[in-house]
Amino acid sequence: MRCSCSTAPPDALVAAGARRCATPREACAGAAAVLVMVADDAASRSVWLGPDGALAGLADGALAIECSTLSHAWVLELSASACARGLRYLDAPVTGLPEQAATGELTLLLGAEHADLEAARPLLSTVGRRLIHFGPVGAGTAYKLLVNLLGAVQIASAAEAMAFAERAGLDSRQVAEALGSGQAASPQVIRNTRRMAEGRHENPIHFTPQLRLKDIEYALALARELGLGTPFGRVAHECFRELCALAPGAVNESAIIDVLRLRRIWV
Repeated sequence: MRCSCSTAPPDALVAAGARRCATPREACAGAAAVLVMVADDAASRSVWLGPDGALAGLADGALAIECSTLSHAWVLELSASACARGLRYLDAPVTGLPEQAATGELTLLLGAEHADLEAARPLLSTVGRRLIHFGPVGAGTAYKLLVNLLGAVQIASAAEAMAFAERAGLDSRQVAEALGSGQAASPQVIRNTRRMAEGRHENPIHFTPQLRLKDIEYALALARELGLGTPFGRVAHECFRELCALAPGAVNESAIIDVLRLRRIWV
């Protein structure tokens, strides 16, 4: 295994036998497959493209697997660039918590040609416990964006409910427990309302407001391309944008309750 890192060496990976490389191109030289997982379009572009990018290091027929949550437009552009170099491209964004990533039990949301997916399946099965094939390239990303937009709406509405409970004089921990066993429960609601009740937004940080806002913006951009109105998504976007301004440091997205606590009357 080879890894490319632009900051401090990934000591745990090196200790496990990985070799650190100076550039993505060096890391990918001669590889049959490469998996990339970064924060956003800009980071993905810097890893894949350019004279030192991953695409320049891969030989014809290699599997180029992008596991990041990216904009739909960039995924299609990247796929075209990869195919022009004779590579087999899969978009494979993931869902799951850090502990699931550590044990290889993520869910992979796949957009790929069937033959390319079958070629990549043995490798992907070491990363994810569940592989869901939504269709051709771009389909996995489309699903990831819609589900992350849904998650944003759930978290924002859960924060509104918890702020409501506080104003009504209810016990926040009891409310979070009741919500977690009621009709409104979902993994997002359960996890985040408990954090809101405890006021625990720092450690561990599972997902930052900045990453959630990025995903919302990518989802809204795709919705606009599709001619779809997204009123709830736009409200969630406003709330997370306010949170990013309110808490620019490292916090969990559950801190969005602070945005709702500050609101009085919103007409």
